[in-house]
Amino acid sequence: MKEPRIKEELKTLIENEDDFQLLESIKTLLVKSSLNPVLKDLLTSRALKAEEDIQAGRLYSRKELEKILEAKLGQ
Repeated sequence: MKEPRIKEELKTLIENEDDFQLLESIKTLLVKSSLNPVLKDLLTSRALKAEEDIQAGRLYSRKELEKILEAKLGQ
């Protein structure tokens, strides 16, 4: 995904978001990442990988994720 397209998509998502805490978290993430280029690169690569996974259908249902977490947490 090209950078301008990502920015436009993020703008749209942010404009439609009503959860104030989520918006605060996004703001904090962006402010902190602009201070650390290494962190910014890491987060960008993770976001791009996540986008590829979504496009390829590599997703977990909520129940699948809960089972994975339970197994890792030993519950």
